[in-house]
Amino acid sequence: MHSIRLFAPRSGLAGVLRAWRGAALALLIVLPVQARAEGGREGKGKLDTEMMFGFLVGTDVGKVGEKEFESETNAALGKRGGSYGALAQTLALEYIPIENLRVELGAILGAHAISVVPGLEDQHHVDFQGVSFEMRYRLIDRERAGFGLALLAEPHWRRFDETDGQPVNQYGAGFRVMLDKELVQDRIVGAFNLIYDPDVKQSRLTGEWSRESNIGVGAGLMARVSSNLFFGGEARYLRAYDSLGADNFAGHAFFVGPNLYYQPFERLRVTASWAIQVAGRAVDDDGPLDLTHFTRHQVRLKVGYEW
Repeated sequence: MHSIRLFAPRSGLAGVLRAWRGAALALLIVLPVQARAEGGREGKGKLDTEMMFGFLVGTDVGKVGEKEFESETNAALGKRGGSYGALAQTLALEYIPIENLRVELGAILGAHAISVVPGLEDQHHVDFQGVSFEMRYRLIDRERAGFGLALLAEPHWRRFDETDGQPVNQYGAGFRVMLDKELVQDRIVGAFNLIYDPDVKQSRLTGEWSRESNIGVGAGLMARVSSNLFFGGEARYLRAYDSLGADNFAGHAFFVGPNLYYQPFERLRVTASWAIQVAGRAVDDDGPLDLTHFTRHQVRLKVGYEW
């Protein structure tokens, strides 16, 4: 499959963002009309942490038989020097086949706009990125035990490197151990995640294999502002390794930022998150922050429609 060249080199990140704003608007326009029919109903029920957090994950999985369409847009912005932007759009279908288990199958479209970034080749293109499959299993129900505990595994395959946009065969997974707890019933909820993201990839240009992983922790807090609106923040500490384990340390980063969760209708949910790297350092770079393995800003928008 050939790349779809949509951006001239001089258009840079602005062209990418214009295209993706249009795509996001189109997704919202084509959401099922049934959502409008529910306009008068507000989300006043029990807390549901499935989509409440942005870069973290809650332990709720939904009820048996429920299905959901989810759109997730991720933007990674800012390297040391030049202009850098990488976006990934995932469209996924979710299903709860049995109690406490949620499965999800997704397709990923990727875009890169890289100009004059040290150590990276210039890239301006949009491509079909790959596919993902997520499984989430709840071990402890928060409503019964006072806290929730769940496990997540998300194997994926990608055709282009997430960071530099080079053609690769990338095989990886995201693993999470998630806990959450209502600190004030129906009003304030906190979440904690253990994070492990290993990846193995082979360059389709040179045939060379490489291995890398991120290991970290994250915590978040969300408070109800109104019946269907929550606002809060998240913090994550991530360590990068040039190996699948913790034996070849390459750099670390600490991210903090705000998070917003809105449920305009009973079946429609929107989550918007922004994370800023405020501390860190790469082993092979004397500058502040780790802008080799991570970016300065991370933005995530999730839209979910359940039926």
